[in-house]
Amino acid sequence: MAELLSFAVPTESDKTLLVWELNSGPTAEALHHSLFTVFSQFGLLYSVRVFPNAAVARPGFYAIIKFYSAKDAYRAQKACDQKQLFQNSPVKVRLGTKHKAVQHQALALNSSQCQELANYYFGFNGWSKRIIKLQDLSDLEEGAKEDTAAPLQKQRLKFFCALEVVLPSYGCRSPGAGMAEEPLDNLEEGPLSFLTKRKTTQKLAIQRAMSDAFQKLLIVVLESGKIAVEYRPYEEITDGSIEDKLQDLIQVSYFSWKQYGQGEEECLSDLSFEEQEFKLPELD
Repeated sequence: MAELLSFAVPTESDKTLLVWELNSGPTAEALHHSLFTVFSQFGLLYSVRVFPNAAVARPGFYAIIKFYSAKDAYRAQKACDQKQLFQNSPVKVRLGTKHKAVQHQALALNSSQCQELANYYFGFNGWSKRIIKLQDLSDLEEGAKEDTAAPLQKQRLKFFCALEVVLPSYGCRSPGAGMAEEPLDNLEEGPLSFLTKRKTTQKLAIQRAMSDAFQKLLIVVLESGKIAVEYRPYEEITDGSIEDKLQDLIQVSYFSWKQYGQGEEECLSDLSFEEQEFKLPELD
């Protein structure tokens, strides 16, 4: 059976692992590194978060690990539950369970996360972006002043970007658009500060356009290890047979499991959902 992966923050419980009975000796940072090293062997991770146990429990930590793929999360749970992993005592690993039925709005990945996901499934050379237009819409006109001693009217840097994400092996092009604004609060700033803000605003517009382009793509991971790409601009994926979901796929090719890398640094925030919506299963 095929699995559909979107360029969105994973919120499903079957993509979330709860890990507990972690020893209190290591620091949270050391545990984060160890958990990432172990669980990233099963697939691409969205996040690893380590928390101290509640005051009423014995000293130690628990962790919440999110995968992009439910199949990867399932394999990791089966392989790691009741194993010592990186400590002398075994840990417990379970798929996440929700307190109550909560409908989550799909939150778009930022461009750095989109690139990480694309690099993992398509390879570094399997996709590219092409900027179609980067337009300066900044309002830098000096406003009219009733009092010459009054400060100038607030001005803003504003850029619009249109681009497309290209996947040559699949014959697919996905367009995206993004807008970014930056206020110029201090009009007496030097030219270096102005150029820095201008460059930052341009970059943010490009990043938002790239994220927008990736939102229209679905990665289809087939049981055979092949992948396919589906272009569905802002269409909600509804339940139905897998044949219906795959009928408009562009192309299928063998997937090469290349090591993924980090994307570019950016200003967009890490969109995620409330961890408190999950609870630890009953202790055995």
